[in-house]
Amino acid sequence: MVVFESAVPDFFLAHYDIGAPPSRSAPPSRPAGMPSWLDVLARIANGPFVSIAKIRGRARGAGSEFALACDMRFASREHAVLSQPEIGLGLVAGGAPTHYLPFLTGRGRALEIMLTGQDYDADLAERYGYVNRAVPDAGLDGFVADIAGRIASFDKAALVEVKNFVGEVSLPAHDLQTATSRAFWVSAARPASRQRLTAAREQGLGRPGDFEMRMGQHLPGLDQATDS
Repeated sequence: MVVFESAVPDFFLAHYDIGAPPSRSAPPSRPAGMPSWLDVLARIANGPFVSIAKIRGRARGAGSEFALACDMRFASREHAVLSQPEIGLGLVAGGAPTHYLPFLTGRGRALEIMLTGQDYDADLAERYGYVNRAVPDAGLDGFVADIAGRIASFDKAALVEVKNFVGEVSLPAHDLQTATSRAFWVSAARPASRQRLTAAREQGLGRPGDFEMRMGQHLPGLDQATDS
C-alpha cells in the first residue's frame, strides 16, 4: 500500500519542465522501449501494490498524469486543482492522459478536459470521475488513512490479482502510451508551440506566482501574446 502526497504548499506535483536544453529535458527510453516518464507511470499503474494519490494543491500536466496512474485519487475540496494544460501551450500531452481519462470520465468529458486546458477544482473533478472523491481538507488525512488501512488489512495476493484484472480492461497498452510521448516532443518543436511557451515563460510559467496559481485562466491569453 503506497500513499503519495506533497509537502509543498499549493502543489501536489507540477507540470513537466521542457525549458531545459533538449539533451537534459527529453526523457531517454528504458530497455523496454518506453520513455522514462512513461516507465515511471507504468510501474505505478501496473505494480504489485495499491497506490493512492492524496491531492492537495495543483496537479497539472505531468502531475495530473502521475495522479491518473495511481489506483485511486482523493482530493482536498478546498485546495486541489487538476488539469491537462498542454493544449494551451500548443502541445500534445505526452504521459497518455488521452488514454487514461476516457475510461474514468467518458469520452466527452475527457475531450473537454484535454481540449480546454481548464483548471478543475475537486468538486467538479469528482463529478467528472477525474478523482474518486473530494473530501473536506480537514478530514482528508484521516479519510485516506482509513481507506489505506482497510485495504492494507486484506490479503496482498488477492489485492494484486484484483488490480491486475481491472488493469487488463482499463489501462492503455504500452505502445499507445509511447505514441503520446513521441507526439509531445514533435509538438514541442513546432514554431507555434515555441512561441506560446516563450509567452508563457514571460508571464511566469515555471516560477512561483499568479500564472502558475491560475494557469487555466491565463492560457487563452497566450494567443494574443504570440500575435503581438
